[in-house]
Amino acid sequence: MGPVVVQAIGSSPASIVFAAALTFASAQPASEEQLWTSPPDLAALDVRSGPGGLELAPIDGATFAFLEKDTKGTSPKWKVRAADGLPWNVKQGIEAQAEVAVSRLLWILGYHQPATYYVASWTLVGGPTPGAQPGGRFRPELPGVKRVGRWSWKDNPFVGTASFRRLKVAMRLVNNWDLLDENTAIYSVEGRSRPPERRYVVTDLGASLGKGAWVPGRSTKNDVEDFERQAFIGGIDGDGFVKFEDVGRRRRDLFKDIRVEDVRWVCERLDRLTDEQWRDVFRAAGYDEPTGSRFIAALRRRIREGLQLASTTHP
Repeated sequence: MGPVVVQAIGSSPASIVFAAALTFASAQPASEEQLWTSPPDLAALDVRSGPGGLELAPIDGATFAFLEKDTKGTSPKWKVRAADGLPWNVKQGIEAQAEVAVSRLLWILGYHQPATYYVASWTLVGGPTPGAQPGGRFRPELPGVKRVGRWSWKDNPFVGTASFRRLKVAMRLVNNWDLLDENTAIYSVEGRSRPPERRYVVTDLGASLGKGAWVPGRSTKNDVEDFERQAFIGGIDGDGFVKFEDVGRRRRDLFKDIRVEDVRWVCERLDRLTDEQWRDVFRAAGYDEPTGSRFIAALRRRIREGLQLASTTHP
């Protein structure tokens, strides 16, 4: 069966959470559609609202009830409940905005992403620090969507496929240097009159939009000056594979199989975004206009690097 546009599936939360299109395929054996689906026309995308759509988006200033505090990782994280009873996972700190922006870019490229929003201000009822809270990344726990595990960057069903190579290009484009297996997830997504389907997702994207460094402690996140300074393409090796200027701190050996056509595909897709769509990517993540504009300019420069590499190598 071919791709089914989300809006045609129905409005149930489980059907709108991932990607702009879903292919109804069995969970076993794994198929590429569990990682990536051919994206629809860019004009059809609501970039500001993302895969969850506007109806699911929390309202700035809303009140949430405390459920628990997540002490794993370096960012402050909470589990809260909205007034309608829906649980949300919240991440605050330096990673929150970058995670929303990069999630939008992956979704635009066709990679499955959960509904993700940035809420600039909200109120917590209960818990250790009740009251007004700073902004954070909000991700819902939707009925019919269950996290069932995680996958390995080194050993997964998609190694060697174009969709996996392009995902790695996207990670280099945004300088995500923290490619740990614990930052991935496998979701089981229920649908109407069909067995649950699996979705392979990169979930923790906050270590992006800064610079990578080999020395621990020197990599940065969500730092526009560092992101502007770091180049994207380093050249082509003797075997014709693309070399990146930086490959991050972790999984540095992942990027040895990237082809020129992989870089071209990612860059050509993102190069078709309109000025307004680019602004919506960073508005969705709560950036002010000057900072968002600088990130956009830096990303577009990187995209030009990729396109120039492609045209130079393949006349």
